[in-house]
Amino acid sequence: MGFRLLIDGKLEGGAGTLDVVNPATGGLAGRAPRANRAQLDAAVTAAAAAFPEWAGRSWEDRGKVLKVIARVIRENAEELAALITCEQGKPLSEARREVAGASATLLAVSQMQLEPRIIEESAERKVYERFVPLGVVAAIGPWNFPLLLLVAKIAPALLTGNTVIVKPAPTTPLAVVRLGELVKDVVPAGVINIIVDDNDLGDVLSGHSGVAKVSFTGSTVTGRKVMASAANTLKRLTLELGGNDPAIVLDDADPKAIGRRLFEQAMTNSGQVCVAIKRLYVPRSLCDEICDELVAHAEAAIVGDGMDPDCQYGPVQNRRQFDRIKELIGDAIRDGELIAGGMPDSDRAGYFIAPTIVRGLPDDARLVREEQFGPVLPVLVYDDLDDAITRANTSEFGLGASVWSGDAARGEAIAARLQAGTVWVNTHGELSPAIPFRGSKLSGVGTDFGDDGLEGYCQPIVVNIRI
Repeated sequence: MGFRLLIDGKLEGGAGTLDVVNPATGGLAGRAPRANRAQLDAAVTAAAAAFPEWAGRSWEDRGKVLKVIARVIRENAEELAALITCEQGKPLSEARREVAGASATLLAVSQMQLEPRIIEESAERKVYERFVPLGVVAAIGPWNFPLLLLVAKIAPALLTGNTVIVKPAPTTPLAVVRLGELVKDVVPAGVINIIVDDNDLGDVLSGHSGVAKVSFTGSTVTGRKVMASAANTLKRLTLELGGNDPAIVLDDADPKAIGRRLFEQAMTNSGQVCVAIKRLYVPRSLCDEICDELVAHAEAAIVGDGMDPDCQYGPVQNRRQFDRIKELIGDAIRDGELIAGGMPDSDRAGYFIAPTIVRGLPDDARLVREEQFGPVLPVLVYDDLDDAITRANTSEFGLGASVWSGDAARGEAIAARLQAGTVWVNTHGELSPAIPFRGSKLSGVGTDFGDDGLEGYCQPIVVNIRI
């Protein structure tokens, strides 16, 4: 029997099917059940019906269910990892880390709790704020970390007492659908519902009158559409959107000490990470050394099918993104100097692009202005640090940024001048369920992770008692 949707505690086939492509081969990775509008409505109805009982449970009881889901993921880790590699393309070792991260996220969130917040406590009155769940949450995920990033929405939504409709990206639905099959009997009916579409139900879900909140991770273009769909009913929103993260290397940094980390933070998951380094600013005095380090790592990288145990970097996930990255590389070769990688082999099956490094690009080049979301990194020279900061901030995005220095205090001072939701010093892209994560500018609305993230799934209520 093929994959099935989870709706109201039951597994059912879709109204149709959706072919899922293996990006390493261009062949079929599997067929997902494709929901129609009636199934979406049924899922929302089921979630709404399950909400009162689930919301009435204690934080501890809901946390116990999260722990059970974490255990189910651990017990089925190899199967889930293999599905991720087949549909997303990343090396199996990285897929295993994603699955482990999903389980760890559930466990971490299961330990959290929002206590009532005392605002005033005096002889005359007591004022406090408490947090109650919103209702039905739509969790809409991306294709770069198809399991982990949806679990990172499911966990806080469930812990705070909400029920969820989960919609994975159409190009990577298999691992999430399989998770639904695995947890059917450990989660009360209607608390988790999983549907799959072919990009035809997203606006319906985002605008559905039965949905109280939408948590979306994806592109800024799609995020705008989600926000527009949600506007009529004034839904609560968390939008984690695109980024064009700058990294600034200071003149006291050691190129050999940081070269590998810069490369890895730009190329992990073949550059398909929202908080990957996407622009690298280096002082002219260190540019050649930094470039030499990056090129050495690029030339040593093993790119291939993620099921190959020697593979370090897999393909780009889908044809559309593959074609876009090729356009960006073509423009960059015309405007700058290619020092590693380049255009893919047209005779090779799959969507493979080797780690590509380009230097000498002007600031108005597409590869500098736009989010590439792929294994291509521009190295940009600066002569004046203030100018580098200005250039780094000259972006419509503001998700993450980093400063690299031999002096952490100096790096921290520069970090305070960068416009991003998170700024790292001597690292990049480190995330934790306990640390709030949010974007600025066009990189998002709302907060993921931490207590602030939990509050985003709640309605705060102020209680004012006159004594």
